[in-house]
Amino acid sequence: MSIPVLPPDSRLTGLSHAAIVDVLAAAQALEAGRAAEAEKHISALLALYPDHAEVLRLRAGAQNLRGDSLGAIATMHRAVAQRPRDALYHNTLGTALLTHEDYDGAVASLRRAIELDARLASAWYNLGLAYMRCALPGQSADAFRHTLALAPGHIDARAMLADMLKASARVSAAIDEYRRVLAQAPTAGMAWWGLADVKTVRLSESDITAMQRALGDARASAIGFALAKAHDDQHQFAAALAALAAANAIARERTRWNAAAHAAQIDRILAAFDPPPTGADAALGSEVIFVASLPRSGSTLIEQILASHSQVEGAGELPDLPLVLTEESRRRGQPLPLWIGDATPDDWQRLGLRYLQRTSHWRERKPRFTDKLPGNWPYIGAIRAMLPGARVVIARRDPLETCLSIYRQRLIGNEYSRTFSDLAAYWRDFDRATRRWHALHPVLVHVSVYEKLIADPEAHIRELLGFCGLPFETQCLQFHRTERDVHTPSAMQVRQPLRRDTARAARYGALLDPLRAELGLPPFSQSAS
Repeated sequence: MSIPVLPPDSRLTGLSHAAIVDVLAAAQALEAGRAAEAEKHISALLALYPDHAEVLRLRAGAQNLRGDSLGAIATMHRAVAQRPRDALYHNTLGTALLTHEDYDGAVASLRRAIELDARLASAWYNLGLAYMRCALPGQSADAFRHTLALAPGHIDARAMLADMLKASARVSAAIDEYRRVLAQAPTAGMAWWGLADVKTVRLSESDITAMQRALGDARASAIGFALAKAHDDQHQFAAALAALAAANAIARERTRWNAAAHAAQIDRILAAFDPPPTGADAALGSEVIFVASLPRSGSTLIEQILASHSQVEGAGELPDLPLVLTEESRRRGQPLPLWIGDATPDDWQRLGLRYLQRTSHWRERKPRFTDKLPGNWPYIGAIRAMLPGARVVIARRDPLETCLSIYRQRLIGNEYSRTFSDLAAYWRDFDRATRRWHALHPVLVHVSVYEKLIADPEAHIRELLGFCGLPFETQCLQFHRTERDVHTPSAMQVRQPLRRDTARAARYGALLDPLRAELGLPPFSQSAS
């Protein structure tokens, strides 16, 4: 490997030639997603240069790739302190903050990177991702367009723009963009998955061949999920499950789920809010309708129904509730739920007002709005304390169908979905928590069962609107005609009339018996199907 001639302000200044070789090799490994290989080079560098800014930046990249975002953030603060005017360093810090779900911090770091170097395409791309997580699709699309203006060959940015076209129901244009990416880069997992996730499109045998060839060139879990969808379309269910097992195994190499730790945390949260604490003023939060669920349980359908109402803005999956609770945890120096017992009614009032301040733009056009972040279900006790006037709808679906659908879907950050055992454990956490929340708050927490909704739509839509304090409007029955951006895997389905053929588990038959066993369900019976 050739060694570059370094300018005086180079990030590599102060390193020996041998160390520079290790730096370049580590950077290449990180770019390819090979964390273990990168860490070998970085360990050698840290032994000799433990405080060198560029070595620290590479270490942070490896930590982030391994799932240790908190460690990556701490490492990058040390590096940024040495090079405060280096855009790349703020960009790396921003990516770690984004992984840690500190979206406000990520936006601030990435905007600082762009202030320092407006031509840094990676910072624009990461800013687009951060805005997307903040449920700001307009700003996100602008950032991706900036990325492509600077780097027309940036395939990930083009694939993300295709995702946004799909969210806006411009399906043909989205497919064209995905195909354009794949013509340029046949191993682009994001494009393959984006194409597969157009639920109304069936992938062909030639697509299967192309994805199998691409998997031979790149271990990409996204391609594996897309390949599974294609096999499913062809009714090749054993092949679909095999592809899913391989794709989830690749994803699991990065971060493993600790089911026991999660169950214990849910137990602590439930105990902290039972009995419910004295919270904010009773009417605070009456503008908000929360929809909490596991993914793939009908929450997007519920939001689409509500967003069809003249008084309700469909805001999507907002990050604001967990961010407000995280802010409070940092302020107190204690994680949730350790500080719940010390919180006063004034504290809950302050947190409720903080949430409403963060989400005020969702009330500019209509008086009420939905917040349907699926992961809010552990925080329903906090919602009731912060925003006593808010309605909470819990979306439930058959456990086998829910877990299969999650397992089939490429969901970023849902590490519990990689094995049947972890999936079943997570379902049990959700099941016992939401049953407890409903028992504690039966008046302002409503349970909507997907199978009952599709069996008798009008009755259940009337019941849903009544619970939310909304007068019945006929357009809620014609929710598929409501035009709005939908940035979830159900974007295509909610633009179609209600279907009653969405159950898939029976098609897989006994192949799903291992998942049935984990859920405590009896094995497949042909007669029962």
